[in-house]
Amino acid sequence: MKIILLANTDWYLYNFRLSLAKELRAQSHEVLLLSPPGTFQKFIQEDGFEWLPFPISRQGINPFREVFALIRLIRLYQRLQPDVVHHFTVKPVIYGSLAAHLLGIKSIINSITGLGHLFIDTGFITQILQGVAKWLYRTSLRDTQVIFENPEDRDIFIQRRLVKAEQAHLILGTGVDVKKFQPSDKSKHIPVVLFSSRMLITKGLLDYMEAVRILKQAGLKARFALAGTTDTGNPASISPEEIEAWKEVGLVEWWGWQDNMPATLAQADIFCLPSYREGVPNALLEACACGLPIVTTDVPGCRDVVTHGVNGLLVPAKNATELARALEKLLADPQLRKTMGMAGRTIAVNKFSLTKVNAETLDIYKKFGAVD
Repeated sequence: MKIILLANTDWYLYNFRLSLAKELRAQSHEVLLLSPPGTFQKFIQEDGFEWLPFPISRQGINPFREVFALIRLIRLYQRLQPDVVHHFTVKPVIYGSLAAHLLGIKSIINSITGLGHLFIDTGFITQILQGVAKWLYRTSLRDTQVIFENPEDRDIFIQRRLVKAEQAHLILGTGVDVKKFQPSDKSKHIPVVLFSSRMLITKGLLDYMEAVRILKQAGLKARFALAGTTDTGNPASISPEEIEAWKEVGLVEWWGWQDNMPATLAQADIFCLPSYREGVPNALLEACACGLPIVTTDVPGCRDVVTHGVNGLLVPAKNATELARALEKLLADPQLRKTMGMAGRTIAVNKFSLTKVNAETLDIYKKFGAVD
């Protein structure tokens, strides 16, 4: 079988779907990865996969450009003649499915990786775009198998009649390599709170920074760090200049992009991601696997990873005061941090391992005849 995996960034394919590609290749399938060009395509190719460029604007809404993008994808699929297509992220799901339908490709699998900025923002223009997106989803997702990362997203799509219940499948997240991400010794004297993600407002970065200010003003002894980069393709991105300003006044350490996340997480004592909404965030899965207690928000995706009082603490979204209180509770209690971290490791191994997630994904492929 020739199988295409298509996403809106090579970063996403490399970090979250390469293990699936390897599993498919191990079963003697030909796997091609498609995305816009980026800095990760070379790593995909170094792993022995054929990667092909498919330029697409993540946030663009110019109708002429979007139609041309769809036409380019139709021509690409027509040339490649895949047996199975698996799409990830919004535009690849919509455009990839439309192209596959037009060409008569029978095995179409789509992964809804989260509702994203379009469903979080409540602005007038966004509401209009939501209406367009719903129509496009309803049209493109017909006769496809759709994988959701959390039950709330699945239920929204069913309730709004974007998919039928029999099409909708639940697989919690993209999985975590529990051999690569493991607990480490926590012997430092000053605890470190780590926020690791893209530097986005919707990830709760401003709330995290406000909580840091509250804790600093209270004289709490702790280090607060950011790991990750800005995302110019996302309207919710924080500018590098603003982050540098926080760093200059001593609020946080900015570690930037980290290509060795196990080593980065080993430096932390608490992981914090006060996001507004997620699919299932890999950042939380990696923190769990590394035995870190987590403070996150009581929203879809995050609460699928963290059980309040077991492997972390849940707080309301957009509430810096409650976020600060939760962080203070963990900072003051090393034994509680250890207990929650151990519980998180168990949850990662039993519920979110790559082996489990890939097996569940391949079961869907097999159940609907995508592979033997």
